Amino acid sequence: MEKILLNDGNSIPAVGFGVFRIPNDGSTYRAVRAALDAGYRHIDTAVAYFNEAEVGKAVKDSGIPREEIFVTSKLWLQDYGFDAARKGTELSLKKLGFDYIDLYLLHQPYGDVAGAWSALEEEKAKGRLRSIGVSNMTPKIWNKFVPQFSTLPAVNQVECNPYFQQRKLRAILDPLNVKIEAWGPLGQGNCRLLTDPAIVRIAEKYGKNAEQVILRFEVQDGIIVLPKSVNPERIAGNPNIFDFSLTDGEMNALRALDTGKGTHDPDMPGIGEFLLANYDVHKED
Repeated sequence: MEKILLNDGNSIPAVGFGVFRIPNDGSTYRAVRAALDAGYRHIDTAVAYFNEAEVGKAVKDSGIPREEIFVTSKLWLQDYGFDAARKGTELSLKKLGFDYIDLYLLHQPYGDVAGAWSALEEEKAKGRLRSIGVSNMTPKIWNKFVPQFSTLPAVNQVECNPYFQQRKLRAILDPLNVKIEAWGPLGQGNCRLLTDPAIVRIAEKYGKNAEQVILRFEVQDGIIVLPKSVNPERIAGNPNIFDFSLTDGEMNALRALDTGKGTHDPDMPGIGEFLLANYDVHKED
């Protein structure tokens, strides 16, 4: 598994396993165990996924040393503000059963973002968070909040796939060595993307499937990818992208697929209020 060096000196596996929308009824535990057995060493969860505890148990039960597994979680905006964020971080550590989290993100960029970021910086200084970052920040949101931060985020986790390559955002982040993590790197199962002729031709050439070609393109372009699946075959196949490389011509052909449009618009008015009204991450605490 290739690793990518972050701007804080830590390294992150280029391919992670996402657990968004996998239930906490044992399904997350089984999926994470399968992913670890398949060779993944990077698991991505969040407070608002309600499955941190199953991720932590799967990591513990795997028998793999904790330091060999990179785990990401995310603070929900219900816990933004300095004091609330400190408590939220503590709760994530408790649910995961860890002494530290490898990467902790501000999940949504609304409300007291600056106060929450200050708390993450403090927890990083204590060693309880190894790296810290943000999520769903557009260029507009990045320029609103990040100039207030004392330190740069290590990553910005955003929607990213061949049809939405975040070129405007990368023009800001690349010079700062802030890495993009792609949620929905396969277009969230977009059949049009998975059957795009440009992708299918490359897949046939290398004896790979469309998903593997897409993930190879993204990783080769410097993106950290977080494919999600509960299908054992897909779980095992998605990380097998390091035995081939795309040519410059193939990379450019896939770059040409970019439409500049995604399915989620974090700049849309009222999103923060909607999320707060519909997600209570402490309802079972």
